[in-house]
Amino acid sequence: MAKKSVDDDGSRLVKGEKVAREFPVPSPLSKHGPARIIAMVNQKGGVGKTTSTINLGAALAGYGRKVLLVDFDPQGALSVGLGIPVYQLEKTLRHVLVGEQIPAKDVLIKTQVKNLDLLPSNIELAAAELELVSEVGREHVLMSALKPLIDEYDYMIIDCQPSLGLLTVNALAAAEGCIVPLETEYFALRGLALLTQTVEKIKGRINPKLEIIGILPTMYDPRTVHGREVLERVEEAFGDKVFETVISRTVKFPETTAAGAPITEYAPSSPAAKAYKRLAREVIVKLT
Repeated sequence: MAKKSVDDDGSRLVKGEKVAREFPVPSPLSKHGPARIIAMVNQKGGVGKTTSTINLGAALAGYGRKVLLVDFDPQGALSVGLGIPVYQLEKTLRHVLVGEQIPAKDVLIKTQVKNLDLLPSNIELAAAELELVSEVGREHVLMSALKPLIDEYDYMIIDCQPSLGLLTVNALAAAEGCIVPLETEYFALRGLALLTQTVEKIKGRINPKLEIIGILPTMYDPRTVHGREVLERVEEAFGDKVFETVISRTVKFPETTAAGAPITEYAPSSPAAKAYKRLAREVIVKLT
């Protein structure tokens, strides 16, 4: 592997290549929809799922794509990260899924980012998971809720909770593909086998179109031998399933959460913002 395997813009030098691949800036769209549904999933917490959902969504929106972010974690971190006061909300995704089952469009929030909308959640979603257990077709409740909105968006990205429970099963049942953020440290590797087995089970029993779009290395620190070794191991184990874009550690991410804005808006010229813009271009290419 070359001396510098990850560049400042997040581009990764693929084994056997002399230069990192460039992904073209996408052309404007003449019309929107139907949406490609992506689940951002990993049963391990703290790996960058919510950060990646916010910033990938904002980067896609910056390229003129209409994006709906779905906060499917009772912690509501996605909503908070976009500056939404979740505990003041009268209606959330929970009221779409169970109980009143109001239309998703009645819960939608337009974020401060152009082309980026949100279906918000808070701790009430945890109660919804319990209520879903007795629902008929319980694995498909989220898909039923999203279906009326599919033609209005180009991408829907679901931020999953850090578990493989019924909410995550719903997300995987609705999605055509999942992105797996993976912290570049050894303990994070251990749970990956269980996650890939779960994806295969969902694919075989519930959602035949489900695929892993890619594994996204996150929290990479090029200064450490450990980080570089883990990245190499992930590349060796998963080959072209690993995104060619790597998200490095930065002190900017906690700042963006406090500011309630994506890094593409908060610090647009930062390496992290450039990395998520590159990831957006790579995702567009992968799903074309």
